[in-house]
Amino acid sequence: MVLEVVGLKTYYRTLGGFVKAVDDISFELPEGEALGLVGESACGKSTAALSLMRLLPPEGKIIAGEVYLQGDDVLRKKESEMRQIRWKKISMIFQSAMNALNPVFRIEDQIVEAILTHEQVSKSEALERTKKLIEKVGMDQSILRSYPHELSGGMKQRVVIAMALASNPKIVLADEPTTALDVIVQAQILKLIKDIQKDEHLSVVLITHDLSVIVQMCDTIAVMYAGKIVERGSTQIIIKDPKHPYTMGMLSSFPSLSRSRYDRLTFIPGTPPNLVDPPSGCRFHPRCPHAMDVCIKKEPKNIELDKGHPVACHLYI
Repeated sequence: MVLEVVGLKTYYRTLGGFVKAVDDISFELPEGEALGLVGESACGKSTAALSLMRLLPPEGKIIAGEVYLQGDDVLRKKESEMRQIRWKKISMIFQSAMNALNPVFRIEDQIVEAILTHEQVSKSEALERTKKLIEKVGMDQSILRSYPHELSGGMKQRVVIAMALASNPKIVLADEPTTALDVIVQAQILKLIKDIQKDEHLSVVLITHDLSVIVQMCDTIAVMYAGKIVERGSTQIIIKDPKHPYTMGMLSSFPSLSRSRYDRLTFIPGTPPNLVDPPSGCRFHPRCPHAMDVCIKKEPKNIELDKGHPVACHLYI
């Protein structure tokens, strides 16, 4: 495995108490494969990604767990050591391309700086690599002299992808990489990521709430709810035979070409819980149509229904 996450817990300190944003999650990522981390907003997906990079804001803290990157636990590394790991072994495509780029520097300078910060190469070598990266993501070298505001949303997203690939990482974390893009540009960006993954034999963690993106991009899925992973398995199994009520609810609320035009979309009632004081037992029980007394009192353990398909639900205990 190129990435193994074991019992990761990340909390935020707030005036109201500790927000248990990521609360004991575990998953694995084989080399060259893509894992989709899916769930509603505020379920902890982005916090999980930032934890893997150790890029949390000051109020965030990893309080437990292990994150093995090619067998090496990055949570035990000093910050000076992490600076050698970020972008060279694991990098990130951030959710908002405009916010990820500095508005007062040209595109060329930003990518060159990223390379020089993490590698011992000359500026001319970094510039040549930058030109190749821009061509790899499907743009002309002429945009290197542009400022971010002179580029479209799709072009800025391609620049961010180029920066994530600048130091030839083994793993790329993509946090909602197509947010705010129209459907045509979204399709182009997803195809670009998929093609690069195949050509470079990259491992990818894709964070999204869009199930159509997951189906197109990912080999496996981890469904996240209220800071926990409630179901995990191959994309084909999860989409065709979901077991956790939350997974079922998400899939039934998503449009499908195979569904009759007379079928009405359903929805999951309520909202995700306050993670300062999450519900007792199963965190999904206040919204679950199958909730039982035991769901209120006892947190479900992961039950492996089939090989590689664990589900945390009392329905199967």
